[in-house]
Amino acid sequence: MAAAAAAAVGGPQPPQAEVPAPGLALDKAATAAHLKAALSRPDNRAGAEELQALLERVLSAERPLAAAADGEEAAAAGGGGGPGAAEEEALEWCKCLLAGGGGYDEFCAAVRAYDPAALCGLVWTANFVAYRCRTCGISPCMSLCAECFHQGDHTGHDFNMFRSQAGGACDCGDSNVMRESGFCKRHQIKSSSNIPCVPKDLLMMSEFVLPRFIFCLIQYLREGYNEPAADVPSEKDLNKVLQLLEPQISFLEDLTKMGGAMRSVLTQVLTNQQNYKDLTSGLGENACARKSHEKYLIALKSSGLTYPEDKLVYGIQEPSAGASTLAVQGFASAAGTLGQLDSSDEEDQDGSQGLGKRKRVKLSSNTKDQSIMDVLKHKSFLEELLFWTIKYEFPQKMVTFLLNMLPDQEYKVAFTKTFVQHYAFIMKTLKKSHESDTMSNRIVHISVQLFSNEELARQVTEECQLLDIMVTVLLYMMESCLIKSELQDEENSLHVVVNCGEALLKNNTYWPLVSDFINILSHQSVAKRFLEDHGLLVTWMNFVSFFQGMNLNKRELNEHVEFESQTYYAAFAAELEACAQPMWGLLSHCKVRETQEYTRNVVRYCLEALQDWFDAINFVDEPAPNQVTFHLPLHRYYAMFLSKAVKCQELDLDSVLPDQEMLMKLMIHPLQIQASLAEIHSNMWVRNGLQIKGQAMTYVQSHFCNSMIDPDIYLLQVCASRLDPDYFISSVFERFKVVDLLTMASQHQNTVLDAEHERSMLEGALTFLVILLSLRLHLGMSDDEILRAEMVAQLCMNDRTHSSLLDLIPENPNPKSGIIPGSYSFESVLSAVADFKAPVFEPGGSMQQGMYTPKAEVWDHEFDPVMVILRTVYRRDVQSAMDRYTAFLKQSGKFPGNPWPPYKKRTPLHPSYKGLMRLLHCKTLHIVLFTLLYKILMDHQNLSEHVLCMVLYLIELGLENSAEEESDEEASACGPERCHDSWFPGSNLVSNMRHFINYVRVRVPETAPEVKRDSLASTSSDSLGSLQNSGTAQVFSLVAERRKKFQEIINRSNSEANQVVRPKTSSKWSAPGSAPQLTTAILEIKESILSLLIKLHHKLSGKQNSYYPPWLDDIEILIQPEIPKYSHGDGITAVERILLKAALQSRMNKRIIEEICRKVTPPVPPKKITAAEKKTLDKEERRQKARERQQKLLAEFASRQKSFMETAMDVDSPESDIPMEITTAEPQVSEAVYDCVICGQSGPSSEDRPTGLVVLLQASSVLGQCRDNIEPKKLPISEEEQIYPWDTCAAVHDVRLSLLQRYFKDSSCLLAVSVGWEGGVYVQTCGHTLHIDCHKSYMESLRNDQVLQGFSVDKGEFTCPLCRQFANSVLPCYPGSNVENNLWQRPSNKSIQDLIKEVEELQGRPGAFPVSISSETNLSKEMESVMKDIKNTTQKKYRDYSKTPGSPDNDFLFMYSVARTNLELELIHRGGNLCSGGASTAGKRSCLNQLFHVLALHMRLYSIDSEYNPWRKLTQLLEEMSSQLGNEEQQPEVPILYHDVTSLLLIQILMMPQPLHKDHFTCIVKVLFTLLYTQGLVALSVKCNEEDRSAWKHTGALKKNTCDAEKSYEVLLSFVISELSKGKLYHEEGTQECATIIPVAWSPESMEKYLQDFCLPFLRITSLLQHHLFGEDLPSCQEEEEFSVLSSCLGLLPTFYQTEHPFISASCLDWPVPAFDIISQWCFEINSFTERHAEQGKALLIQESKWKLPHLLQLPENYNTIFQYYHRKTCSVCTKVPKDPAVCLVCGTFVCLKGLCCKQQSYCECVLHSQNCGAGTGIFLLINASVIIIIRGHRFCLWGSVYLDAHGEEDRDLRRGKPLYICKERYKVLEQQWISHTFDHINKRWGPHYNGL
Repeated sequence: MAAAAAAAVGGPQPPQAEVPAPGLALDKAATAAHLKAALSRPDNRAGAEELQALLERVLSAERPLAAAADGEEAAAAGGGGGPGAAEEEALEWCKCLLAGGGGYDEFCAAVRAYDPAALCGLVWTANFVAYRCRTCGISPCMSLCAECFHQGDHTGHDFNMFRSQAGGACDCGDSNVMRESGFCKRHQIKSSSNIPCVPKDLLMMSEFVLPRFIFCLIQYLREGYNEPAADVPSEKDLNKVLQLLEPQISFLEDLTKMGGAMRSVLTQVLTNQQNYKDLTSGLGENACARKSHEKYLIALKSSGLTYPEDKLVYGIQEPSAGASTLAVQGFASAAGTLGQLDSSDEEDQDGSQGLGKRKRVKLSSNTKDQSIMDVLKHKSFLEELLFWTIKYEFPQKMVTFLLNMLPDQEYKVAFTKTFVQHYAFIMKTLKKSHESDTMSNRIVHISVQLFSNEELARQVTEECQLLDIMVTVLLYMMESCLIKSELQDEENSLHVVVNCGEALLKNNTYWPLVSDFINILSHQSVAKRFLEDHGLLVTWMNFVSFFQGMNLNKRELNEHVEFESQTYYAAFAAELEACAQPMWGLLSHCKVRETQEYTRNVVRYCLEALQDWFDAINFVDEPAPNQVTFHLPLHRYYAMFLSKAVKCQELDLDSVLPDQEMLMKLMIHPLQIQASLAEIHSNMWVRNGLQIKGQAMTYVQSHFCNSMIDPDIYLLQVCASRLDPDYFISSVFERFKVVDLLTMASQHQNTVLDAEHERSMLEGALTFLVILLSLRLHLGMSDDEILRAEMVAQLCMNDRTHSSLLDLIPENPNPKSGIIPGSYSFESVLSAVADFKAPVFEPGGSMQQGMYTPKAEVWDHEFDPVMVILRTVYRRDVQSAMDRYTAFLKQSGKFPGNPWPPYKKRTPLHPSYKGLMRLLHCKTLHIVLFTLLYKILMDHQNLSEHVLCMVLYLIELGLENSAEEESDEEASACGPERCHDSWFPGSNLVSNMRHFINYVRVRVPETAPEVKRDSLASTSSDSLGSLQNSGTAQVFSLVAERRKKFQEIINRSNSEANQVVRPKTSSKWSAPGSAPQLTTAILEIKESILSLLIKLHHKLSGKQNSYYPPWLDDIEILIQPEIPKYSHGDGITAVERILLKAALQSRMNKRIIEEICRKVTPPVPPKKITAAEKKTLDKEERRQKARERQQKLLAEFASRQKSFMETAMDVDSPESDIPMEITTAEPQVSEAVYDCVICGQSGPSSEDRPTGLVVLLQASSVLGQCRDNIEPKKLPISEEEQIYPWDTCAAVHDVRLSLLQRYFKDSSCLLAVSVGWEGGVYVQTCGHTLHIDCHKSYMESLRNDQVLQGFSVDKGEFTCPLCRQFANSVLPCYPGSNVENNLWQRPSNKSIQDLIKEVEELQGRPGAFPVSISSETNLSKEMESVMKDIKNTTQKKYRDYSKTPGSPDNDFLFMYSVARTNLELELIHRGGNLCSGGASTAGKRSCLNQLFHVLALHMRLYSIDSEYNPWRKLTQLLEEMSSQLGNEEQQPEVPILYHDVTSLLLIQILMMPQPLHKDHFTCIVKVLFTLLYTQGLVALSVKCNEEDRSAWKHTGALKKNTCDAEKSYEVLLSFVISELSKGKLYHEEGTQECATIIPVAWSPESMEKYLQDFCLPFLRITSLLQHHLFGEDLPSCQEEEEFSVLSSCLGLLPTFYQTEHPFISASCLDWPVPAFDIISQWCFEINSFTERHAEQGKALLIQESKWKLPHLLQLPENYNTIFQYYHRKTCSVCTKVPKDPAVCLVCGTFVCLKGLCCKQQSYCECVLHSQNCGAGTGIFLLINASVIIIIRGHRFCLWGSVYLDAHGEEDRDLRRGKPLYICKERYKVLEQQWISHTFDHINKRWGPHYNGL
């Protein structure tokens, strides 16, 4: 075979190398079959040669590439075929050859049959929806495709759905990554035995063809790549080549999908070194092959980290693309020693030449594997393919192909090794790439598949030095962006740090490499090698030190910084990702005692690196002022490994600690950060801009805190426990710059701090000490205790949702550590400390999430203010926690006032850290505490309650942690400690508390009051003079002395350090002559800490002698000290608690307290406060009072507002009724009075100055959504379930109208029905009125006001000036009494015939209005304009139904339909019936009365020709019946029985002059009822079958002559039947119809019920109308008596009607003319129509009267069912899968949100659908976000989600991917808002959508 291949390459080109003739498909197949046969023979040389010749010809790389090289011109010129044709031809040949003459598809199927795939291995790209199950995953990167996930069983597991960021592959079937229990049904490991062996000849051709095919692909890639000139890779060229190769790569990808058998052939081909050597050597005379080989060598040239031509002194030179700008001048000298570097290739000039000489040497010495430095050498197709994949920046197709091969185990190993071999090259390419984001994702897509597998990672680590390569590559990558560090000693610093402004850091370009490193460190075997390898550790510490001190902040002292740099994001991300996460990864393997050695290694090299760092920055002992860096990763590595050593490995702490001097250096920078935090919060860094605050917040933020602030504080705790406590305490106060403040004098000078910052810095220093001494995170708390403390702290600040808790609780930041959030312990701790508050729905519409709130006992015992302070990002959260604590105490009755933060008992300290408590027992701290207590008592300035609180906290901590040895009557009072300079005898707080201090010498400014006082005192008393000699302590020189002394001790023990120490010239301590105006004074104090505390108690309580030792009354207290009474309270309680503890600790203290209390202390005279101090104190007090006043005002305002809202909005409030008041009490007619909410005047509405109601007009299709069946419509979740809208009310009415229009006269049709079921105009008001001229000026002012929120003034929109409800028009109020007054309501005794005549006359009068409205008054103008608004509210198609556009009949129809729409909607809001009666909510704010006036005014402009007035047909017998049939040519009018009775009612009423007489109203109703009843009888007769009909006809005929025949339904029915039988109505149905009519056994009861139900809708609407026109209340009733109640209310029932009979509907009839005559007249019309169209005639008679209430679609319980069906569903318009699919919840239509594909005339699909489906209102569920979006007209808003997870939370955008379940209450709220049209009022956040949704 090899020989044949060589011959084929070298041999002459076959002559017929031109294009094989097209159309040779048969020949191809034949050739292929022939070759296959030839190759199957034992001696196959001839066949092999023939095949090679053919392949040479078909796959020749010359022709297509020439075309590719010439670019597009060639393609254009080549006309028909072009290069594409040749390639397709080649692919066709390959397919034929592979199939060996058979069909390619059959071949694929055959190969698939041999697929032993136990792995899924499906590869996906970004944005694919996949699943991750933590219960089944072994590696945290495990992921499953949706199919495998749903096929497996994961019930009750901790899984989530996620959108892939970088792409991935399905791990189903891979037991290295997941547990087998989670495999799906398809991949539950098949044993290989049941897979038959692959027959040899099936894949034989593949083995010959594929090597050539892949080589051809590689040649294409070589040819297409041009080394980019001047460092700009021309992406266009690369993409062009890739497009050409698309079919080839796809072909390979398809091969991989054929399953295991084909994959193993491909593996052989890709990894066979011999094949590669033969084909690609580039020898021989084939020019094309030679040329491509040369190109390949050029491309290879820059692939190593160094180039072979210039091996340097140290064998290394780092590439730094474009880094030449970073040549740092300071290094010229250093560079000389390295030999002049000179780079041969202009692409990689090296600017960072001699950075850090030592580092370079160290680096080269430990790189064991020289190969990583050199140019790559490729030995197989796989290696070169990967090389080109990298060169072309990881094209998606190639990546997918390479990954698709991974299920083949042999390939996986080979590929992983190849990947590692190219690692350095990947880094170089990534750095230069312009698309580094995309490229990063693709790299990780590959690497995560390789390195998540522990076995593989270990193998590669051992065989290919994976760790060395990774660390070296990372180091190289960072070296290209180093700059000189400016920390500490700017001039001479040798330290270099990364420059956070570089793209490398800013864009996180290093992310893929770091992520791989973290990934492999998560494997124990790999991490072990890393921790054992000293060389690697040194290199890694080197790497970490690049980040030590980066992003240095310098405090701006003069003006504000011009440009706020945002580099801190990059810095924090880099420290977290590149330093902290690998650290956590390593720590997770140091959990047991056996791993001690690893910790020792890390700690050792960490300390070395730190020592180097201190040397490099020239650090001695004082940090440079006004500088801070938040980044000390070396310190943090050191701290975390120490903590781990003590906590888990039982290592002795002292064995890993350095000497004292190093500890002193170590504490400086972390302490500097703590002080800077206080400075930043005191606004001392304000000139550095907001970003410095951002840094301070990020430093403590939940994702960073346990890699930043926690290790820092722990390191400080370690230092404090081992250093001299006095030194430590004084360092703290010095760092916080408050030393000068700590003086007994009332005035002082602070040389380093402005007065306004003193107070907050002092608070900061004390708070820091409290945190330092009480935090136990690393000092002995167990993991569960830590979790509990963190959770309690977060819950105390605010109630939290489950997901925000998960987010806020700092977890171990390395995601691979196996500590998963949401783990078992998380849930159990959560249920122990918190109660779940289920989501509630306020009627206001603000949706709440499910929240967790702390249990009462947590507030009682576990609330820990210290932890809260440590964890708050915003200072206001501390306040919030205290407010909640206060509220709890008030509520539970434990403490009424303003409590202080409670003191919480701590977990016991781990023995290694016992030394920390010495801080509480050192004189320096006691002096500070004493001084501060004294100053507070004396009201010195700049002290606050917070300071006192912290002072007391520290005293209490000291008492809690006092040394046990102290015996009661201790002798320590005398002894060597009584030295001159000491204030206190010993260092134990318990004994020092009772020590009296008599005199103190202080330095004060000469102006201070003490000076004068003291000079007097010294003259008067000699004793003072003698005292001065005995050296009463001079307060803080003592501290400075101690510090110097300490420094000397260290220097003595460390002689060479002596030369380094600079002389101390620090003016911050006691500088003798620095301020000449300072003078020394002596104060008489005579207090001890105990006496100060007792006086404080008096001061706080404001009473003399308020403290009385409790044990005098109750000796029990001393024996059993834990008293709940003391656990919550304010300062007084705290003082009492401390005194009690002090008494408990020593009998002496107890005695002294009693003594002090016995000496009745005279009130403390305030040492004369100077005017200035007085001023500041007053100011503080005034501020406090002002604040309290403001609070009070605000509270009052809020309650006022609340009561206003209640009265304005409330249903039952009297105020909002005023416009609607029914004046029943006064007999005289009173005019309605309106209040204008703008000008505040009240008065009647007049014609000149009309008043109007604020209304919102909106088009609505809610009515059209009523359906007639009870079965609720479900949202379709499969292809079978589709929704068809033909049973909706809108559809039925549409069909009816078009049917009428087909057969009858148009103008008559438009009076026979109502429209507005779809797109009807609904009018609603908030009930407030305003003058119309006021409104106009209000609109004008809105128009000029640019800051508009959410509504468009140009469209007439505004918000009601009083209640801010959204509105868009004003409805004028008709002058005169508001509700038709009583005169009109008195029943007159006219007969019905008279009334009928009056009605007819009144209707005939053209446009007569009782109030003389002259043609043009303001009122009539306004009515016109509001009518225009109403018309414009809805779209044209919902207004024009006439066949002749613009006919007046259209307007007529539209106007009475508006009335109909509003009545029908009110009925729906009342629940579809009037049983509840009363004036409902809608009635309260109804504007129907005003609306009626406006409509009536306009309707009367169109008088109906009296000929056609339906009134005559109803009330008169027409003589000439037959004449109507005469004129055939014009269409007839609509028969009266086809008319919609409710429409007739509205037409009759609106045609009457307003106001209407009650008599006339009742008359109209009575007449219409007769028609309605007849329609019911007709429908009934049509519904039943022939036998029933004849039976009824008979029974009724017998009763016809009884007295009340006209009121008996049987008689009437029989008459109707007999009349209609004259026509053809009943004839047609003989044959086909019988089946459809279900035979119902009609009983008299069921017929009565049918007739009542038929008439009820009319009665309901009529009653509502009567209620609005005449203000009569609606009676309430049971459902079964609704008919009788309404009919009597409407006056249909004669009053003398006997109720004892069962009620019959017919008794309501009151015929104006003899019943039988008029009925026969009506039936005649029908008969004449059914002559011709019996079918339609019958359909029109059966009207559906029972509509169910409208509902939204029913949604499935689980969101996943919706998501899985819709997120991959293709759009019906463009057949693509939309990016943002949405579904309409009203009708179930699937739409593309924002989809440009479906845009029509600039309207996107959702907006378009909202207009067609809801007349401008659309409710859409966004599939990918689970959120509902509302479109209302030109605005939209996000409504929220109706799907919540198990914790009652929304998951917008499905970020968490947890299972979601329908929340029925929320869905009901949504439906309610839709039906009641209140979206505009309830949802607040509206924005314009510009038709783009």
